[in-house]
Amino acid sequence: MADTRQKLVIRHIGRILSGKLESPLLEGDCLVAIDGRISAIGHARQMDTDQADVTIDAADTWLAPGLIDSHVHPVIGDYTPRQQQIHWIDSCLHGGVTTMISAGEVHVPGRPKDIVGLKAMAIASQRWYENFRPSGVKMHAGAPVLEEGMLESDFRDLAEAGVKLLGEVGLGSVKAGETAAQMVKWARKYGIQSTIHTGGPSIPGSGLIDKDIVLEADADIIGHINGGHTALPDDQIRCLCEGCRRGIEIVHNGNERAGLLAMRTAFEIEQSERVILGTDSPAGSGVQPLGILRLIAMLSSLGDVPAEIAFCFATGNTARMRKLDTGIIEVGKAADFVILDQAQHSPGADMLDSIRQGNLPGIGMTIIDGKVTSTRSRNTPPAARLPSIVDT
Repeated sequence: MADTRQKLVIRHIGRILSGKLESPLLEGDCLVAIDGRISAIGHARQMDTDQADVTIDAADTWLAPGLIDSHVHPVIGDYTPRQQQIHWIDSCLHGGVTTMISAGEVHVPGRPKDIVGLKAMAIASQRWYENFRPSGVKMHAGAPVLEEGMLESDFRDLAEAGVKLLGEVGLGSVKAGETAAQMVKWARKYGIQSTIHTGGPSIPGSGLIDKDIVLEADADIIGHINGGHTALPDDQIRCLCEGCRRGIEIVHNGNERAGLLAMRTAFEIEQSERVILGTDSPAGSGVQPLGILRLIAMLSSLGDVPAEIAFCFATGNTARMRKLDTGIIEVGKAADFVILDQAQHSPGADMLDSIRQGNLPGIGMTIIDGKVTSTRSRNTPPAARLPSIVDT
């Protein structure tokens, strides 16, 4: 029987960012992926690089896991009525994002709030993004917003239909901590992960969700702990970091100072593995294709964190918190990558040093499941060096 495996080889890698806090930098200059999964990492002279279907010359640039946006609000396809914008997901791909997590499809015009309707919309959303990946991006969607009157059987029905996420708790009529806690427990029982809105109201219909409600609800992810857009007072942010072990999500469309406070508190309590990143877009402030890269640069430069660690917040930390098979460069993981380098004429000894100074890198290529999904980014500053596909 003929070998039908699809083999990708990436050669001449300068450095590898692993996505893992415990070892953020890997040795090696070559990676091999077969059928969309990483099969080998190391030095080309010691690896089987023959008979590749696609060979990429990384040109001594950096290889990192594809970035994960932990907090987006999709609607359908690559269109958002929030900003009347098309191809926003494709633009984010050009910012290095290869995976997105829905925090609720809340911008649907006439979003159904009755239980039958909200369940139907969640299932439909889960299905259409399962069946269609805009520009190849992995969109995990179908996240119903909780409404009063939901019963345990509703969560069982959603789970059986394939729904694995809840929209932000607090964006619907469920705002009381006790009610939210019961529904979060039902969701968790059936394998559905939850996120809670944190801070002041973001859209009409939402409301203040303070630290007492967040702690009582006990959702899996403290959504936009730095506000979306309005953050809680500093003492409440510290209390949330110290009072539970749930995900500490920092978003681009939030309060930057509060985001730095949350990150620093996570390090102080030695729980940096809880820090994950999102954009909370589309939103009133728009779509930020480079939002995750900007967060990495902001947290590194102003938060005094090595850039390779900040990358972990947007890759391995999120993957582990979200139970994804991507976000880490490790044998067996999905072959989702971004190839990037120091921006042309930017200061710094290398890409990480330049990011540490607050500068964005340039993206030369993205790869999802072992397939090239974009080449030179149309959104980042131009990279000093660019990868290329080698003719075989």
